[in-house]
This record gives sequence, structure tokens and C-alpha cells, in this order.
Amino acid sequence: MPLLDHLIELRNRLLWCVLALAISFGICFYFAQTIYGWLVQPLKNIGHDRLIYTDIFEAFFVQVKVGLFAALMVSFPVFATQIWRFIAPGLYRKEKKAFLPFLLMTPILFGMGASMAYFGAMPVALRFLLGFEGNVGGVTQEALPGVGNYLNFSTTFIFGFGVAFQLPVLLMLLERAGIVTYEQLRDGRRYAIVGAFVAAAVLTPPDIISQLLLAIPLCLLYELALIAIRFTHKKRTQEVVTATEDEGEPA
Repeated sequence: MPLLDHLIELRNRLLWCVLALAISFGICFYFAQTIYGWLVQPLKNIGHDRLIYTDIFEAFFVQVKVGLFAALMVSFPVFATQIWRFIAPGLYRKEKKAFLPFLLMTPILFGMGASMAYFGAMPVALRFLLGFEGNVGGVTQEALPGVGNYLNFSTTFIFGFGVAFQLPVLLMLLERAGIVTYEQLRDGRRYAIVGAFVAAAVLTPPDIISQLLLAIPLCLLYELALIAIRFTHKKRTQEVVTATEDEGEPA
């Protein structure tokens, strides 16, 4: 296709994404209070049932952010579909077969990461961070989380864990593209551990408990990615050998 046709096709795909996001935002904004109530369940489960806001516009903007947050989650399948429909015509059948599993695994891994953040990491982090309440030097210290502050905390956890859980997909794509090899990933394990803690420091709130809750799963995911890469690499090598032997057989 000429360059102009590619740009027109890209524009049409982006318009579908924007339309899906706008419709999703309208629906999610209507249910924003219900969604926010779901987000605050980890806080309620540890005995805190009070949130405050001091800015007169804060509660409204929190509802907007909640609607946008939920809309991004809901419309992600549309984004993934439009990306696939844009790049698929330029791929050979073998390339489509190789790339499609990665595209399907992306939302699954994101959901796993988000679930771990919501059901596992957030309650532990909240208990630790809110455990400093009490008498400090004769002064009562009480935690009064704000609605906006808590929303930033929860979305940072959910998005951070969801994005971080894409590590196996990223590593397998890099290996499949020939950018890195299994041997390089295996020998660079020590650097990967350091990178996991750096990523955890960036993607989570600045406390050691939250960082450990993300860094440790990242290290485990790295090891699982190595196992998967080793398995798929052996399988591809075997297929190549079989195809070569078949071509070499006399008719």
C-alpha cells in the first residue's frame, strides 16, 4: 500500500479506538461511584471506612478519573483488535501464527497482575502503611486518606502490576525477533534482578513492602519466561531439522 493509504488506515483504526474509549467512558462515568466502591474494598477490609477530601473539586475529578480508569480497562480489547487488524495484513501467515498468541496473552497476564495487586499486594501494603497510627510522642497520629490520594494509590498498584506482568511476553518477543538470545537472558539473570527492583521502585508507591511485593513476582516471571523461551526454542529447532530432513529425502 502507498504511504497515504497506510496513514488513512491508521487514522481509521485510531478513530475506532477513540470511539470505543468515549462510549466506555460515558458508561463507566455513570457507574463511577460503584466502581470506586469496589476499589476501596481493600481499605474497608482492614477496618478503615472513611475517606475525606479537602478540595471542593476533588470529589468530582475523582469520579472523572475513575470513569477514565475503568474505560481504559473495558476498551482494551478494542484497542488490541484494532492494532491486530492494522498490522496483520503486513504479516505472513507464519508470522501471524507466531504473533497472535502473544497478543492473546497480554490481557490475560494484565488481569493476573491486576488481580494480584487488588487481592494480595494492596491489603498488605495498606496494613503496613496505616499501621503507624496511634500515640507518637504523646500525640495521637491518625490516618485520614483523601479520595484522590487513595485513587492514585490503587490505580498505581493495579496498572503497575498489570504492566509488570507483561514481562514474559516482552522477553519472548525479543527472543523471537532475534534481539536477544536465551543464553544472554540466562547469563544476565543478576542484572534482571536489579532491574526488577528498579521497576518496582518506579511502578509502586515509595515503600519497601510495596516494592518487594512487585519485585519478587517479577523475578519469578523472569524465570518462567526463560523456561518458556527454552521450550519454544527447542521446538522451533526441531521443526527446522524435521523440515530440512524432509526436503533432503528423494522423491
